[in-house]
Amino acid sequence: MKQFFKFMFASMLGFFLTFVIILFLMIGVIASIATFSSKDDAPVQSGSVLQLTLSTELSDREGQNPFEAFDFMTMSLRKSIGLNKLLSNIEKAKEDENIEGIFLDLTIVPSGWSSILEVRNALKDFRESEKFIISYGEVYMQSAYYLGSVADEMYLHPEGAIDFRGINSELVFLKNMLDKLGIDPQLVRHGEYKSAGEPLFREDMSPENREQIESYVGSIWNNVTGDIAESRGLTINHLNDVADGLLTRNARMAMENDMIDGIAYRDEILELLRKKTNLEEDEDVKFVSLERYKRAPLPRHMITPRSREHIAVVYASGGIIDGEGGENSIGSIDMSAAIREARKDESVKAIVLRINSPGGSALASDVILREVKLAAQEKPVIASMGDVAASGGYYIACAADEIVAHPNTITGSIGVFGMIPNMQEFFNEKIGITFDNVKTNEFADLGSLTRPMRPAERQFIQEMIGDVYETFIGHVAEGRNIPESVVDELGRGRVWSGAEARQHGLIDEFGGLRYAIERAASMAELEEYRIVEYPKRKDFLTRIIEDLGGIEERIIQRRLGDNYRYYRQINDASQMTGILTRMPYDIYLD
Repeated sequence: MKQFFKFMFASMLGFFLTFVIILFLMIGVIASIATFSSKDDAPVQSGSVLQLTLSTELSDREGQNPFEAFDFMTMSLRKSIGLNKLLSNIEKAKEDENIEGIFLDLTIVPSGWSSILEVRNALKDFRESEKFIISYGEVYMQSAYYLGSVADEMYLHPEGAIDFRGINSELVFLKNMLDKLGIDPQLVRHGEYKSAGEPLFREDMSPENREQIESYVGSIWNNVTGDIAESRGLTINHLNDVADGLLTRNARMAMENDMIDGIAYRDEILELLRKKTNLEEDEDVKFVSLERYKRAPLPRHMITPRSREHIAVVYASGGIIDGEGGENSIGSIDMSAAIREARKDESVKAIVLRINSPGGSALASDVILREVKLAAQEKPVIASMGDVAASGGYYIACAADEIVAHPNTITGSIGVFGMIPNMQEFFNEKIGITFDNVKTNEFADLGSLTRPMRPAERQFIQEMIGDVYETFIGHVAEGRNIPESVVDELGRGRVWSGAEARQHGLIDEFGGLRYAIERAASMAELEEYRIVEYPKRKDFLTRIIEDLGGIEERIIQRRLGDNYRYYRQINDASQMTGILTRMPYDIYLD
């Protein structure tokens, strides 16, 4: 009887696991079918308007994971947006005679300031076609207003408002919580600006940390207001007065302060679009969504002959980790393999390394940098920085022939830190667990979490971190042709905006991914070329199996909403061990 139940329960478990796998496969198939449904394959009609909402976060590279688009809380599809696809389709719309203009239907654009600037610049280029851009919002969050301000005309709902109040960078400090738990973070760092770990042993910002945050946040705000002022024909002083007085808290005040061009209901905006596209009163505006337009063919004159010469775009997004990475992490194994593959491919004439990373493992960063250096010896390598390319993200960029970033990019943070938490009090006093050990040598238990670090151990780790820092600034000095003493002054863990970084020679030019590709083509003396992307995509089934583990994370994110950032910071803090070249914190510029 015991064997009977054993086999019965084993069979039930096997059936359940099979059912779960089949269920997820069906969801993937349904997601794919929904994405490529036949009704969206219709050609774009003459007189169409491209409608952009951009309400989901922009990623550098559009994902191909079917679960990424599936919301398990609402059992519905939420389309992801790849910056690469968005930019190419705005360019396509500029040349497409069937597209009359763009309708920016905005509330919030949950992306970094640099990504928004890149889209903004693409829309500015679109306007050169003399086609219209109309922006409308029932409410404009600050990010949406920044993007929408590039439009020919901006409209706001009569009962709406604009969230325009300046940038606030808020950090979460965990010291008191760790004290109550009996956990001592035991952090060792090099550089007074390397404020990584401060949230673990301080209750507020250090003077050095406050100094650097005030500097780069002020720099980004100056760039944002400068862009808005240029587009709206206003002054930066006026925009600061509006922000200081919250003078956009209703539609009337926003209009009085020249922040919008009109107050209107949605039906009135539709009537405006009908007139601009020369439709009769009873005709509907021919909207085409970005998801549908992505499948529309290129205009004939934009189709270039298939070239045998390629430019490789290598996407490095997420934290830098040892070993293999994933969709949201940069693994030393697969990233170095991708760069190596692009280097050895004779059809690849230049490489663009697109970086969106706060850094991570020092060792993994060095492994990747080695491949960047080898590639730069054989063909042009351009580093293109996204929203953030700091610490380890800057480490892997510094050997490129040129570094391109936006003024709003977060970069620098040339510094190193390490942490070995002491959880003795937590284990002994809080939950009643004790430990004992036997060792053969003096430092056999180095790195133990169950006791305080001894002075000699702290000294050894400090020396190791100092060595990594010296290596870091040596790579930067060599790659940027700057004396090590100057790099040290710019380093010490200090974070810079892209605008500040250019002043100090840490980057070369302002521009986005498209500009970086153009620079790569120029350096390789290419007139015609094709873009190939790395790392190569994995097959459909492999992606499904690998991404099953991410479902829990997406459910947590959905449930917590804006508070997900605090969960992430606590989770990241718990994983900070070893020697790291990482941004001192996650930055949320509200």
